[in-house]
Amino acid sequence: MAIDESVLEILTKASADEAWRVIVQNAIDISSKPLTPATATNEVLRRDREIGVLDHFLSSSGWDLWQTFGDVVERTSDRLVRWWAAPFSAKAVLILDGLSLRELPWLLQGAKDRGFTVHNVSANASEIPGETNEFARALGFGSRSQLQNNGGGSTHKLQPVHTECVSLPWKDCANLVHSASNWVFWHQWPDIKVHDGSGAGQGLDTLSRDAADQLCSDDFWEFVERLATGRRLVITSDHGYAATGYFSDADGEVGLFLKKTFASGRSAKGDGDVGPFVPPVALQINTPHGPHRLAVGRRKWKSQGGYPTMTHGGLSLLEVLSPFVELTK
Repeated sequence: MAIDESVLEILTKASADEAWRVIVQNAIDISSKPLTPATATNEVLRRDREIGVLDHFLSSSGWDLWQTFGDVVERTSDRLVRWWAAPFSAKAVLILDGLSLRELPWLLQGAKDRGFTVHNVSANASEIPGETNEFARALGFGSRSQLQNNGGGSTHKLQPVHTECVSLPWKDCANLVHSASNWVFWHQWPDIKVHDGSGAGQGLDTLSRDAADQLCSDDFWEFVERLATGRRLVITSDHGYAATGYFSDADGEVGLFLKKTFASGRSAKGDGDVGPFVPPVALQINTPHGPHRLAVGRRKWKSQGGYPTMTHGGLSLLEVLSPFVELTK
């Protein structure tokens, strides 16, 4: 599978702004086509590989674009703050922790089937590295757990609001939503499944089936409807995830370097050696959260206990892009 010639010309000759616009739009176009539960597992994997062609470009010849990613692609945290300032009488944000573009079709299909109006579908950038705490801090929270039981406080950027953070079944979540005008509801699915399934097998197969079950369920959409009743609602995430079980093996000196630098993860805080390799297998990026070294592209390596088959924190498109769906009913 190769990149379309017209797209490749933009990626190699246009500005970073235009290149990233095309990359993000291509990722959305590939991911958002309708799915069926019967074909979801194979189709999600096929789309993952198709987006992998763009990842290959970004790691083999277009790696300089990663240095501009955080400045050019609007971060989800900034997008939420900007959206929150819009003059809606009541609003709600549902953060599904770790939700990636792979799950976008279920949201779009479910919204259409259940009578919601979709006002906007886009993708925004996670924090770099794409981790939960970095996203929470970018919104002015100390951590994800701070939101539990309306503990968000009065210093974050989404004021005024009632907050919640749980991993309960959707039906129980719906029962938590009361008449407060504004809500930020952070749910720990699917991230808990990403890490539960990261130690064995290919991981993505299991998560794809679970996503179909969860996001097509009556309980989930009754919860969404409760949040959307009388409110403008955004469904988004803090980061996506990489299906590292399908990544190629990094052997020899490259594998040893990546293991020494990242252990079983995909990022390391602070300055440091990024290796002599061309194209690079790691990049150092100065972020709002300080300097970090990050693994580039789709590689895995041997590590103690086995490298996880799903994880996040590095530089590949499906771990650093988050869906942003705005709807009403």
